[in-house]
Amino acid sequence: MKVQDVKSSQQAIDLEDKYGAHNYHPLPAVLKKGEGVHVWDVEGKKYYDFLSAYSAVNQGHCHPRIVEAMHKQSQTISLTSRAFHNNVLGVYEKYATEYFKFDKLLPMNSGAEAVETAIKICRKWAYEQKGIPETEAQIVVFENNFHGRTTTIISFSNDEGARKNFGPYTPGFIKVPYNDAEALEKVLKENKNIAGALIEPIQGEAGVFTPDDDFIPNVKSLCNEHNVLFMADEIQTGIARTGALLAVCGKCDCQGHCERQATYSRPDVLILGKALSGGAYPVSAVLADDAIMNVIQPGQHGSTFGGNPVAAAVAMEALEVVKDEKLAQNARRLGDLFRSELNKYIENHNIVNLVRGRGLLNAIVINDSEDSSTAWDICVALKENGLLAKPTHGNIIRFAPPLVITEEELMDCVDIITKTLKKFEK
Repeated sequence: MKVQDVKSSQQAIDLEDKYGAHNYHPLPAVLKKGEGVHVWDVEGKKYYDFLSAYSAVNQGHCHPRIVEAMHKQSQTISLTSRAFHNNVLGVYEKYATEYFKFDKLLPMNSGAEAVETAIKICRKWAYEQKGIPETEAQIVVFENNFHGRTTTIISFSNDEGARKNFGPYTPGFIKVPYNDAEALEKVLKENKNIAGALIEPIQGEAGVFTPDDDFIPNVKSLCNEHNVLFMADEIQTGIARTGALLAVCGKCDCQGHCERQATYSRPDVLILGKALSGGAYPVSAVLADDAIMNVIQPGQHGSTFGGNPVAAAVAMEALEVVKDEKLAQNARRLGDLFRSELNKYIENHNIVNLVRGRGLLNAIVINDSEDSSTAWDICVALKENGLLAKPTHGNIIRFAPPLVITEEELMDCVDIITKTLKKFEK
């Protein structure tokens, strides 16, 4: 059987069900084509994409500049491994470190790999630079976190669906409540073996939970005070999604490429993925300054595909697109508009309790229990009306369109969303 032999959505779904592991529960939409903010299914129906592959396609589907960079490089040389140098990696590392203003970059492929890399760097730094006794380093994490699904990462998750029957779990983590700087301060004062604090500036999988404006600056300040590495997981929130280059930039008002305003809480370790490639290729990275990154020596960490020429070329073009097309500024302006319009709807209807988010990373909380099917049913109805979104945590629906969306397209989507919600009013 060949791809062209798949003639219907149901046929594609049946093939996945029979031959694929059942580790996802997708919405029943079988996508065949994507361009900009739109995707098309096997039957040719057109949809607005309001998930953006979990913010991987911030630059829009199949951005021609990114596709061209990938195509051009893949015709020259695609993989050398790290046993040899290649002529693209160093250029990319220079470009990205100057773009984000760090000394060094360690290239990986997936977001979870990048988080694992940051954890290893943090621990090694703690033993060799901070002087914590070997094997005793602790890393502070936050309740309801999502950093991936590797064995180490699920060890500090409180999502039982991700954890159950995957033990034994990796030790070395202390969990504290999110958006609670006092709880973090208490742990830092009581434990001298804290190496770092790993945090999502906005918790995406938890339902776009957006902390108080002073929470991230307070975390940064406490980490500085206690000589603890502030590690920001910006895999989903970074690269213009929240209306700033990074979510740790806070509510900045930069008009060009990141002007590093007073609202910026600079991480010691920055973790990137997803939109680093514009969705065209698996690319992730960990950035830090020399004093931290130089603890990693040859043979101590790596990846066959990490830093390959195609990934490097794609990442540079993806970042150029973000800067050239002012996607952070577009996300900031249209995100404000989106929340304003949905709040107008909420004032006079009861199906939605609230809308929250920053930039074009937003969510609505449905007025029903987490165990109900209401959010799922709404997403199925949105699909029928030409918009794709997905529930998270049962009663929350995340809305995250590509950042290339226009105001006219956004208002069309607001109309689809509100008309759909009206059918579910209690």
